Amino acid sequence: MKIMTLASRNVLRNWHRTLVTTLAMAFACTIMIIYGALMKGMVVGSERQAVVMNQGDIQIHAQGYRDDPDIYNTMEDSKTLLENIRAEGFHATARYFAFGLMATDGNSSGVQLRGTDLIHEPQVTQIHQHVMTGQWLDKDDPYGVVIGKKLARLLGAKIGSELVYIGQTADGYMANELFKVRGILKVVAANIDNTAVFLPRQTLIELLSLPQGAHEIVIMRADRSSDLDAAKQQIAALAPEYETLDWRELMPVIARFLETADVQTFIMLIFTYIAVASVVLNAVLMSVFERINEFGIMKAIGVSPLQSVVLIYAEAMLQTLLASLLGLGFGWWASSYFQLHGMDMSGLAGDVSFAGIALDPIWYAYITPDVLINPVIFLFLITMLAAIYPVLKVAKIRAVDAIHYQ
Repeated sequence: MKIMTLASRNVLRNWHRTLVTTLAMAFACTIMIIYGALMKGMVVGSERQAVVMNQGDIQIHAQGYRDDPDIYNTMEDSKTLLENIRAEGFHATARYFAFGLMATDGNSSGVQLRGTDLIHEPQVTQIHQHVMTGQWLDKDDPYGVVIGKKLARLLGAKIGSELVYIGQTADGYMANELFKVRGILKVVAANIDNTAVFLPRQTLIELLSLPQGAHEIVIMRADRSSDLDAAKQQIAALAPEYETLDWRELMPVIARFLETADVQTFIMLIFTYIAVASVVLNAVLMSVFERINEFGIMKAIGVSPLQSVVLIYAEAMLQTLLASLLGLGFGWWASSYFQLHGMDMSGLAGDVSFAGIALDPIWYAYITPDVLINPVIFLFLITMLAAIYPVLKVAKIRAVDAIHYQ
């Protein structure tokens, strides 16, 4: 018996039902490809916001600094440590922090001064590319600062505005200085948006007479596809007396969310395809009951139950194959569009943040092989499961009863 020839004819016999069933499966496949690409894009974008914009892959601090950011609690041998880390093939930068009060003509706010290495910071993070208006720091403008978006709004500051800083130096004297706003950042993270004032490292050291050594060392892998745990162990071996943490330990909520993103996609896939299974089951059952007499005659002339089962599955698989090709084509096309142009969510939610990290208002998709393949594989599996009941009915049918079935 020519299974594929018969299956093709049977599929085309009632083309209206075939069309509806195939389009339903193709639509579900398309939606799941787009959804998977968008979820993967959210994962990649969230990690980028958390790691590439500020945190880096790994951070080193003096013991206890994160719990109590004391200006005196520095890593005195930070210069040597940085040289050793870079010699191992990593990108690394040192940061310096201080706190104080920043004021404009009519407003004031507590701020965190962030002394920035203008040479090595751009090798570790991309925050210098995240300026909304104005420009990033420049060594030729030592008193030009870059501030967070919300801090600028709170102070009523704009590009060129003068900011008066009041604080205390490391040796106990009063520190005050006049700065000028050089740039304003896009939304990055809550602690940056609300309080951060970026300025050249040397300016901060001289202003506050900071003690020797950095408060924080941030490291980025040269090859970000390499194993993070192995990189952390390698760095920790270079700084055994300090606290070494990777970004997942520094931001556990974000890390946990990203780890469960694939599970969320899988759950969505299951619920969506359950609805598809009901459509497939209904279509196959209708096809079987319409042809009870035919199956009886086929069995009477010697067609085995296994051949009948294979025929039903061949018909279902032909429809699934066509639906998969349609779903893959439309899903890939739509996902490619969103990967290139993104979805602008700013009109719906404005500045969106999660666990202290600002999410990019432009939601980009990200296409990977599993995003395209998994919905197709699941579509075939769900079709095979949905067809089990109809094929069992056909396998158990008695030729005499089927021939006289009305």
